[in-house]
Amino acid sequence: QVQLVESGGGLVQAGGSLRLSCAASGRTFSSYSMGWFRQAPGKEREFVAALRWSGTSTYYADSVKGRFTISRDNAKNTLYLQMNSLKPEDTAVYYCAASRHYVSDYKGYDAWGQGTQVTVSS
Repeated sequence: QVQLVESGGGLVQAGGSLRLSCAASGRTFSSYSMGWFRQAPGKEREFVAALRWSGTSTYYADSVKGRFTISRDNAKNTLYLQMNSLKPEDTAVYYCAASRHYVSDYKGYDAWGQGTQVTVSS
């Protein structure tokens, strides 16, 4: 099973940008569809974006559409989330996850990273 480690979180002002990375171990990374989720204090885990294993399809939550971009580099076994025009409501712990299916439901994901904190100040 693939193992995932996120990085790239931090503190940024509203309107700024961050790029999250998710490093995957194992030789099967390219066969997984990948997703990003986030969880703010006191709230449920929320879907952010998904990318089909082939890289041909992406899907975004309405709240981030047009601002966030999910991508992958299979040669580097790495998933990315480019976040632009950040808002205070984007503040959360961000998780990457791997799935054998192209889904937005967190229950469809088999492996999770430990999370990276993103804080957006107003």
